[in-house]
Amino acid sequence: MPGRCGFCLATAEPERPWCQACFESLPWNLPACPSCAEPQPPGALAGRCCGQCLTRSPAFRRARVPLRYEDEVARLMQRFKFHASPRAGNVLLELLEAGLPRAALAWPEALIPVPLHPRRARERGFDQADWLARRLAARHGLVLAHAQRRQATRSQRGLDRAERYRNLRGGFVVERALPSRVALLDDVMTTGATLDALAQACLTAGAREVEAWSVARTPLRR
Repeated sequence: MPGRCGFCLATAEPERPWCQACFESLPWNLPACPSCAEPQPPGALAGRCCGQCLTRSPAFRRARVPLRYEDEVARLMQRFKFHASPRAGNVLLELLEAGLPRAALAWPEALIPVPLHPRRARERGFDQADWLARRLAARHGLVLAHAQRRQATRSQRGLDRAERYRNLRGGFVVERALPSRVALLDDVMTTGATLDALAQACLTAGAREVEAWSVARTPLRR
């Protein structure tokens, strides 16, 4: 409802879809690996890369993912992703903007959403990453570019980290030359395999630096 928090229906902050109490209680992704944004245990040293990134650095230079995929954020994301709720999408978009430094939003020379394969997009009827990217680009004057999936890879659900990387190896292509600085955008980042594969395609297309942006990151699984 207009003027009401999207989480608890209390009076919202001016020009925001949330109240301050709910905003502060959201699962912010801190601390996190600066390279891949994997959530780190409480007390982990800020700015230190995780063991996975020390072993194998991703193709993108850094990841910016302000929230963890749990609690209210997970419920909001499910309404957006599986029920195409524009209200949920707008709240998520504003949370992403609130979690990205102003300098980060001005950094990319092109913004590329993680593409769905056309067949999967038709089946779902909704491309959530493209929805977010178009609105983010319009709000901040970013150039929107596109990539294509080479084939309809099997779903990443249920695959472990190594299987996800194998499933997407060589899975994307960018047909036009890209500028030097490119940001990739997805709704949820799990292991980073999808964004890593897309970043490799962007580097092949001429990008020199790639960042991975997402609204939420899945929590560390023990």
